[in-house]
Formats: sequence, C-alpha cells, structure tokens
Amino acid sequence: MLKKTSLALAISMMAAGPAFSGTFTNGGFEDGNLNGWTQGGGYWGYNSGSVYVPYTGGYWGYNSGSVYVPYTGGALPRAPQYAGGTSNNTIMSGGTDPITGQNTVYNGNYSVRVNDSNNNYSVSTLTQQVLNYTDNDIFFQWNAVLEASHGLSDSDYFSLTLTDDTTSTVLLTRSYSSASAAGLFKQYGRWYGSGWQLEHIDLAALGVVGHDFTLSLLASDCPYGGHAGYVYLDGFAPVIQPPGPTVPEPATLALLGLGLAGLGVTRRRKTV
Repeated sequence: MLKKTSLALAISMMAAGPAFSGTFTNGGFEDGNLNGWTQGGGYWGYNSGSVYVPYTGGYWGYNSGSVYVPYTGGALPRAPQYAGGTSNNTIMSGGTDPITGQNTVYNGNYSVRVNDSNNNYSVSTLTQQVLNYTDNDIFFQWNAVLEASHGLSDSDYFSLTLTDDTTSTVLLTRSYSSASAAGLFKQYGRWYGSGWQLEHIDLAALGVVGHDFTLSLLASDCPYGGHAGYVYLDGFAPVIQPPGPTVPEPATLALLGLGLAGLGVTRRRKTV
C-alpha cells in the first residue's frame, strides 16, 4: 500500500444519478457528452501531518486521522477536508494526444479525457453505477499520460476501480503514479504514456451476472503544482470494441504489476 505524507486533497462533486438499466449508459461516450456519468473535481495540495488513504472510488484524500468513505453516488457529505472545486473532464472527438502522438479516441467518434496536461493541482474523477448488469462480459479501454515528477508518495497519479456493489468486492483495480510508471509505460521526454489498454472482465466466469457494478476513475496532478497527469477512457460495452479506422495496428505493451482481483478476470493489453 502506498502511503503519502504532507498532502491534502480538496474535492467537490457534481452529482448525477446512476444508470438504472442493465448496461452502462453512454459507455462509449457516443452521445458526445457525459450523460450517465457522475463527475467530481477539486485540488490536491500541501498539508503537513496528513496520512494517505488509497482511492477506492469517489474520493481521493489526505487528512490527518481521517478515513475517507468510498463514493457511492449522490451528493457528498461535507467535511473540513473538502473545499470547492470543479471537475476537469473533456469529451474528445478525434485527433492525437499532443504529448504521446496516440489517438485520443479508441473506438467510434468520442472518448473522454479525465484531467489534462496543465499542472495546476487539479484532481478529476468520473464514476458510473450500473444496476442489474445482465451481460456476460465488460470490455473497456484506458490510456494514461503521466508527467515525471516526484516519488511514489507525491507524484501525479491515475487510479481506476471496478467494484461489484452487490457483494462489495473489487473486481479490478489499476493504480499508477508517474514514479511507478517509469519502466512500465513508454517514455516521451519527461512524460510517460501507457498506450491504450484493453480490459476484459468475464462476469459469467465469476458468477456475478445480474449484479450491480460501479466504475470509478481518478486522475491527479502532483500536490505541488508542477506536474500533471490525465487519462483517456473509452468503449464500455458487453462485447470487444475494435480500434477505429484511424488507429494504427496495435503492438503489445507489457505492463508489470497490474493487480487483478477475482477468478475469471482477464485482460489484454494493447498499445496503439
């Protein structure tokens, strides 16, 4: 478990309702907006004597002696460690990332970018809950871009969690800072890029078809205002989504240390 000291996070959330159908609402962002998704945002700053609590969905926080309650939808409770802030999530409609040169959209016409390349203390989150998911599989893709900065405890950061709400079980988690990305992601000058990573969760093998699930994603700058981190997300669907026609032939990217929770969870990793 990573521990972080001398840090403070202030986040405010903008609430949207969960998806009340058996599939992710606007999972590929093909509505050209963030319908169906709950956004959150704020900033991560400096606060001596604080203790890091790992991000498990909704809040990512630091506060001396506090335990952060995982986000479960709706408005957040007020607490001293949360100050004002806005989300920083952008619908992408094509083109390439200015740092990595990779496509900003994996499949279809749109994706979403969570946070951005401006190093201004910002933190942004994106969450969706789906009830009674009746398909056998969940597929989606992500692509993280992190600026080289500090150590494991205070670098820009990316975290993704898929939770089975019916059983309170984490099915899949991905967690990287720019310090841990070195040697795993491809380097672009002072930046690291994961390339598009394809995730597959076999719900039938897990015996969890028909359960409720929550996907939570966070991207954060470093707490000193000097380094940025962001991530693209695309293609939530019950079947695999092939890359769009403008995406070049993918090459395999070997990422080490990716944690999987639960039997029957599989993954394929591709870089484009």
